[in-house]
Formats: sequence, structure tokens, C-alpha cells
Amino acid sequence: MRLNEHTYICGDRCILVPYRKEHVPKYHEWMKSPELLELTASEPLSLEEEYEMQQKWQVDEDKLTFIVLARPDDFPASSHPLLTWEQVQGCQMVGDVNLFKPEGSDDAECEIMIAEPEFRRKGIAVEALSLFITYAVHHLPLSPRHFIARIGTANTASISLFERLGFGKVRVVEVWSEAEMRWGWTESSGEEYDDSWADMHDPDAWPKTILEGRVGNTGETRAAVGAAGEGA
Repeated sequence: MRLNEHTYICGDRCILVPYRKEHVPKYHEWMKSPELLELTASEPLSLEEEYEMQQKWQVDEDKLTFIVLARPDDFPASSHPLLTWEQVQGCQMVGDVNLFKPEGSDDAECEIMIAEPEFRRKGIAVEALSLFITYAVHHLPLSPRHFIARIGTANTASISLFERLGFGKVRVVEVWSEAEMRWGWTESSGEEYDDSWADMHDPDAWPKTILEGRVGNTGETRAAVGAAGEGA
């Protein structure tokens, strides 16, 4: 999505940056892992196909993605919440977070992956997803209640992560061994999904103050970004 083509967001533990050509080789290496393919319900792609997919995610208006970088200890958020783009470019790539809108649906399906094992269970995933959802709520015409996640029932870590952020299980599809989760859903929400419930307004959900002083611009033109990626 061109919305975030030049936007980066600095958290306390992680930094979200636009998915660009120079990220593709590393991402391709990650997706050779049978574990990650299973956890993300993905099919292996060739390097050329990964480049094509990166371009689609960059321009398609029904997709939004950020690469997750680890914030170095050398740049604590307590003193400088927003890093410069030059500082950000030296940070390690550890995962990604994204959403896409299924055709014919008002919902937006969220996904997150921390691919580097040594960066798991450090609070990066929960912070990255929180920053991402806040950004999406305030830049896309989406109600928070239209955010969903579909997670394999064996992936208890991801299920717990989404529960921490206010998602609840709407249903479990046994044939796919998959749990469907929706933000704001509780057992009292009702046994059957109701569109009118999802359209309810949540004025205090994901306040924009979460992003204050943390959103930067790469300061690059589109042509410069393309040239940088081709030389990577």
C-alpha cells in the first residue's frame, strides 16, 4: 500500500519500516524454513516471485505491511523515541506485520511473524502489532472491530499474543485446525457473528497518542527508493 511507502514508526523495542526491495533476500531466506511456512500457512516462493510479491504489497490498496526491525540498545527510546532514517537503516530485520482485506469483505486480516528466534519472547511482537493496529485504525477507514486473525490452533503463542491485545475467539474451524479471532470479541458478544456488532464505534480504542513523537518519514522520492532497492 502506498500509504506507508515512506513511513516508519519507532517503538521502545522495535521499529516498523516499509517493505522494500532490499528486504526481499532476507525475507526469502526466512521463508525457506518449514517451521515458518507452517506457522504462516504459506507456500514457498522463488526469489523472483518474492520480488513480485513485494511489489504487489507495496502498491495494492487492500494490503498494508511493515518490516519489523529490532531497536538497538544503543538508541534507548527513553531519550530519543524517534530515530533518524539513517539510524533506522542500520537496525536488524527480525520479522514482519501486515494486514489484507479479503475480497468482498469489510474485515482486515492481521498477521505478524518474528522470524529470528533470538528476538522472540522479548515483547517485540506485542509492541509491533500494537503500533501497527494503531496506525491502521487512524489511516484506513476501518473500525477496530473489523480486525481479525486466523491462527492455527496449535500456535498457542500467537493465540495468546492476540488475546493480550483484546482479540477473542469467534470460532474454531476444526477441519482446518484454525481459530478465527476478532478484536473486541468476548463470549458475551453472541454465538453468531453480527455485522452490526462489528460496526459499533470504539472511541477509546487504539488512541492516536500511542504514535505521538514516533512516526518518521524516510525523506526519499519514489525513484530513489527504487534505485536503492535495485542496488541492494
